[in-house]
Amino acid sequence: MSTNGRATRDLREILQKPGNDACADCGAPDPTWGSCSLGVFICLACSGIHRNFPDISKVKSLSLSHWEDHEVQFMAENGNELMKSKYEAAVPVYYYKPTHKDCQVLREQWIRAKYERKEFSNPGNSFTYEEGMRDGVLMKRGRDNGQFLSRRFVLSEREGTLKYFTKYDAKEPKAVIKVDTINATFQPEKIGNPNGLQITYLKDYSTRNIFIYHDSGKEIVDWFNSIRAVQLHYLKVAFPGATDAELIPKLTRNFLKEGYMEKTGPRQTEGFKKRWFTLDHRRLMYFKDPLDAFAKGEVFLGNRDHGYNASPGLPAGTHCNGTWQHGITIETPDRCFLFTCETESDQQDWLKHFNDVLSAPMSPQEYTMEALFKHRH
Repeated sequence: MSTNGRATRDLREILQKPGNDACADCGAPDPTWGSCSLGVFICLACSGIHRNFPDISKVKSLSLSHWEDHEVQFMAENGNELMKSKYEAAVPVYYYKPTHKDCQVLREQWIRAKYERKEFSNPGNSFTYEEGMRDGVLMKRGRDNGQFLSRRFVLSEREGTLKYFTKYDAKEPKAVIKVDTINATFQPEKIGNPNGLQITYLKDYSTRNIFIYHDSGKEIVDWFNSIRAVQLHYLKVAFPGATDAELIPKLTRNFLKEGYMEKTGPRQTEGFKKRWFTLDHRRLMYFKDPLDAFAKGEVFLGNRDHGYNASPGLPAGTHCNGTWQHGITIETPDRCFLFTCETESDQQDWLKHFNDVLSAPMSPQEYTMEALFKHRH
């Protein structure tokens, strides 16, 4: 057997060890690459990021590259679990660990933080995300003209707020956003920038979006994790008895689903209009355009036991003038909402997400939100 044939067989055996069956960095199943200088098994996408710092990480394909005996031995002696205990020894609980479903900038900064900056190797490390105050300039999309302009942003743990100013030396902020109402989610495709971040918050009980980016991937991811650190601090004060495990899901979260559907108005006699929908846990928001500052409307999705339901199809006799045929009916205690999807697979995917939400038990905070919705609408 050739040395490389033997190396491939040995590497396959090493892959069977616990932890080596998923990418060390993003958790994608069945890694096909390895870093023979770090001793970790990684996926193709993460291997591309590792290539950006060849002095630290030397990557090889498990099946196509030539492996030296000592490299194979190094992989056997190390591997994902041991290296995680070294490079992820002290990851703060609020720090967002990206998965293979997350965008490039999150995964790249996580990998660089681990191996290049070694941020999490020393339990005594102090983190830039925990300084209690962050002040800097980010590019923000104008609400009316869609142009990105530089704006000063200030995040304060003591005040529990994120503020932004139209002029750097302005005395009064343009907006004061309470951190407990913030959701932040990376949206590179929607924003048209690899470092694009969408911040959604409540303003007078209405959802407001702002879209920002920074040319530096590190800077925007640092802002993102600083927001999460301040949110966790705020929640620990608000819920003194809660564990970290209970509080972490209350930090920033990715939207469950986004995309276009058509909808009709409350009388269900108006024409179906195409709208951009965002499902953020129990809130289904719709916008004329994906980059609108304000939602045109919102639907609260409560629990199935309380008069909420989602089903395929439209009620008999619905005047369907839209171009899309795959209907969804959402019933709430107050009214029905009718939507149509372009394809059956899209309809099924929306229904799966709606039904998951309707089946989940409601928290006390969600009952409060439901009451506010009823009061508002």
